[in-house]
Amino acid sequence: QVQLVESGGGLVQAGDSLTLSCAASGRTFRTYTMGWFRRCPGNEREFVASISWNGGSTKYADAVRGRFTISRDNAKNTVYLQMNSLKPEDTSVYYCAAASAMYVRPESYNYWGQGTQVTVSS
Repeated sequence: QVQLVESGGGLVQAGDSLTLSCAASGRTFRTYTMGWFRRCPGNEREFVASISWNGGSTKYADAVRGRFTISRDNAKNTVYLQMNSLKPEDTSVYYCAAASAMYVRPESYNYWGQGTQVTVSS
């Protein structure tokens, strides 16, 4: 069982940077792939990025590749999403999630946080 709590969201201007954090409880955190998703206008969850259990592998959605960086600190049970050059279309609720492998489909993730709002003004 893993419990996830996101933080770091807020209101920024286009071009600004923001770092999201996701703190996990449970000793098994380091065994999970961690992912970041965001809510789409149709209320579905869109894949943003994922990172393997040891940080050795990462994956990004085309829309954020080159601007966002996912990282993790297993000693702190925390995964991060560094977001640079933010655009108004990045505005969404961002969720972290845990899975057993490097999936991109939200239904493959077992545990979810409550989400944190990111708003980018133009």
